[in-house]
Amino acid sequence: MSTTRRSLLGAALGGAAAVTVGQPTFTAHAASWQLKWSPSASSDGLGAFETIEDDRADSHTSAAPHIYATGSNWRFNMHTVDRDTSTDRQRHEVTGLRNGSGSNFLKWTEGQTWRITYSMYIPSSLKATTGFTHIMQMKQPGTGSSPVVVQSLRRVNGVQTIELKQFTDDILIGRTELDPLHDRWIDVDFQIKVGNGSAGSLRWILKNGSTTVIDKSRTGIDTFLADRVRPKWGIYRSLGDTSGSLQNCYLLLSNMRGYQLV
Repeated sequence: MSTTRRSLLGAALGGAAAVTVGQPTFTAHAASWQLKWSPSASSDGLGAFETIEDDRADSHTSAAPHIYATGSNWRFNMHTVDRDTSTDRQRHEVTGLRNGSGSNFLKWTEGQTWRITYSMYIPSSLKATTGFTHIMQMKQPGTGSSPVVVQSLRRVNGVQTIELKQFTDDILIGRTELDPLHDRWIDVDFQIKVGNGSAGSLRWILKNGSTTVIDKSRTGIDTFLADRVRPKWGIYRSLGDTSGSLQNCYLLLSNMRGYQLV
């Protein structure tokens, strides 16, 4: 076997290639998270996102804007009178990860692995409900498509919880009680491999200060519909709650970061 071929084979197998004078050296590199998105609320404002869905039905224009940057945070205000274009629900959300202006936003496509980290503040006025209350979604862009993944505030046997589900097959990734997380900053670490059929995976970590509240993962699941996956944040909730939990409320997000595994 020639030296060059041995060097190539060694690199392909992940081993250390022999160094030969006059020949290139091949080194295998492990995949690592590379920072791709690090917006600042104070300087980028809503320009950090691909699109803004703020009171799409113009149901409460006197309270506009419902979504805005304040200091180092992004704030989402929701009022009981607010309505989406589908009048059985409410929605104030942002979508996507924009860098700069125009069409310079990140596209999550099949086979890629992405990670989002951020801090969120859920006040006690933003309660879990018997209907859906999503505060993060992964979706295919465009109208009429179902969510791929949802992070939701849901009442389970009367208990307020926060959960992560793969939506299309109703697979629960993890769930924990919400009450201990109200009125404090919580750190979120969300990871997704965009894969069709059984090629996808998810990991979801919540931390309360130095304490890991939950760390759950699932492989072999479907995390792709078509085109691409786009994250959404905000408050998207059904008016069909039967627990009396719908109040005027808000959500704060801060320190948002996006990484790609490369």
